[in-house]
Amino acid sequence: MRIARGYLGWLATLLGCQGIDEYRAILPAALRCGITPVQAKEIVYQAVAYLGIGRVFPFLKATNEILETQGVELPLAEQAATDPARESRMTGGEQAQIAIFGEGMRDYRSKGNPDFPWINEWLVDNCLGDWYTRGGLDLRQRELATFCYIAAQGGCDAQAKAHAAANLSVGNTKELLVAVVSSNLPFIGYPRTLNALAAIEDASK
Repeated sequence: MRIARGYLGWLATLLGCQGIDEYRAILPAALRCGITPVQAKEIVYQAVAYLGIGRVFPFLKATNEILETQGVELPLAEQAATDPARESRMTGGEQAQIAIFGEGMRDYRSKGNPDFPWINEWLVDNCLGDWYTRGGLDLRQRELATFCYIAAQGGCDAQAKAHAAANLSVGNTKELLVAVVSSNLPFIGYPRTLNALAAIEDASK
């Protein structure tokens, strides 16, 4: 497992389990070992879709503080690839969704539950269109981070299995996922580690 990829998994996992003190300790080492400032910020930004801004905001503040102490000038270069118009975000989100999950996701926005059809629309234009289209991280890195957020917070077994499968779809191997989850065990403990490994096994069948 490459060093930078390991740090990506650790940072995403610490966001997921709310390990802010350990995050503060590890981010400087991650920056020394190959994680760029843009990548660090993107790992934090993308977590909003999976953890909510209430849980992510302290990590954003910590990241900015650490970057500034290391002489990084903020704000960083803009990474958005869609414009604020909803159709731009919908189009970009659908392209990312198909690239990750396959052609069956085409027109996903219109296939939602009639009692809350807006959820599918939000998943396409916000979760994917706002975040997965950005620069700084490629789809393989974003899916790896997403799996770590989900596995670390627990209670999201269906989503863990879906994103384990998504990782395999974009080219992250089963061996890589097992290695990342195993290295995350000290941060999340055995129950959540075992659940994450079960999701990988289910997705690999």
